[in-house]
Amino acid sequence: MMHSKTYTLEEATRKMESYCAYQERCYKEVRQKLIEMKMIPDAIDHIICYLVDHKFLDEQRYAMSFVRGKFNYKQWGKQRIEKELKFREVSNYNIKKALKQISDQEYLQVLDKLVEKAYRNTKGSNIYQHKQKMINYLLYRGWEPHLIYDLVNDYMEAN
Repeated sequence: MMHSKTYTLEEATRKMESYCAYQERCYKEVRQKLIEMKMIPDAIDHIICYLVDHKFLDEQRYAMSFVRGKFNYKQWGKQRIEKELKFREVSNYNIKKALKQISDQEYLQVLDKLVEKAYRNTKGSNIYQHKQKMINYLLYRGWEPHLIYDLVNDYMEAN
């Protein structure tokens, strides 16, 4: 029979400090980790309060970091980023605030590059199928339909 390790409040707190220091975390991730460590609800609340008080855990900082990372490196659109943050139970206030970091100009520049990439990397047996594959690729990445349709149509006409 396997015994899972039990943690004292102090041990669990130190472990969570390291977990949060390694990279930004949201409350949901920390709570889940503490549940996996078999901590009782009172201990979980105590540790989360401690982490917040000592700046190891900060939802706004997490949201800002998440938005920058997913936009700059994965080139996700705002809809996908927002959906993922909601799944992580980040407040609407912090989601909206974090999304404001992305300027409209920068947002459209990235979308332009993605449309070009989608044009090169997708093939269709005809122009409509090619266009649909491009649109699906961009929708999956969370870009707004009205932006996608206009850009894809303009791009297809120009090429």
